[in-house]
Amino acid sequence: MFTIDAHLDLSMNAMEWNRDLRLPVSDIRKRELGLTDKPDRAKGTVSLPELRKGNIGLVVATQIARYVAPDNNLPGWHSSQQAWAQTQAQLAWYKTMEELGEMTMIRNLEELERHIALWTNDTTETQKPVGYILSLEGADSLVSVSYLETAYRYGLRAVGPSHYGPGRYANGTDATGGLNAQGKALLKEMDRLGMILDATHLCDDAFKDAMDIFTGPVWASHNNCRTLVPHNRQFSDEQLKLLIDRGAVIGGALDAWMMVPNWVRGVSTPESMQCDLHKMIDHLDHICQLAGNSLHVGIGSDLDGAFGKEQSPHDLETIADLNKLPSLLKARGYSDEDVANVMHGNWLRFLRRAWG
Repeated sequence: MFTIDAHLDLSMNAMEWNRDLRLPVSDIRKRELGLTDKPDRAKGTVSLPELRKGNIGLVVATQIARYVAPDNNLPGWHSSQQAWAQTQAQLAWYKTMEELGEMTMIRNLEELERHIALWTNDTTETQKPVGYILSLEGADSLVSVSYLETAYRYGLRAVGPSHYGPGRYANGTDATGGLNAQGKALLKEMDRLGMILDATHLCDDAFKDAMDIFTGPVWASHNNCRTLVPHNRQFSDEQLKLLIDRGAVIGGALDAWMMVPNWVRGVSTPESMQCDLHKMIDHLDHICQLAGNSLHVGIGSDLDGAFGKEQSPHDLETIADLNKLPSLLKARGYSDEDVANVMHGNWLRFLRRAWG
């Protein structure tokens, strides 16, 4: 089934992990054997051939570069200007992939409809370009709010104001505190430009402020349920209901520590924690029960978001295995229409409404 994945850090993998994503995953893993600089070396799951193999023809692909203050121990850049430069290198990689026919940027409704027709109706082209909607994960790299219009002009269509920890515009996972003045101005500029707000990673205080201030389309590209895995990275039922009321779609993430409770990094394994694709469906189903329908869930896998097979469902070898989900959903009682909603329909409806 044609599939949309609403969160992949493709350019980060290319530029920081030094992965040639044009290659099969098996070749990328071979090249990384013996490397120890990253915990997921030789365990990656994502590449462009694997996306095509899984019929994953449209993704939301990120730029990501965090600013870290002197007292912040998280990895990141020491100035917003350096962070901006990193996002521009990531943009250059996407543009190079476009020049090679590997990818194509989707910026508006006309481009979206043409791309969906190519992937769902045209059987003549053997290597179709993977479509991508450009998203900024964490706004730290925007040197000032004025940079947002520059980014919109080169194709940026969605912004998550925060990532992990304290941010220049909003605080994120494991941090607290509402939006600062810059953050409020950022949301108003996003409204003016007609951009999508990605609520993922907003801390509870910033989430509340954002929902009060922002009037445009909101999604949560890769977020699971706090009821099932108690941690501030996940959304509470109250937050999920508010997103549902706003017409949001929430993408189920496949990072194991977000899928099962009591995960211990570096100790737990997907097998020992019985973390499989069924656990993702538990989270999706919880949201469907809150909504009373299947109209607000999708896939936002976050695969290879600084983790690999060591922290992915044990029944997933590569991202192509997302095509196992339709049969698993049907086994849980979901209809064909529900399954299509999850795999692509809800993201498409959201984009058509946002861009229409």
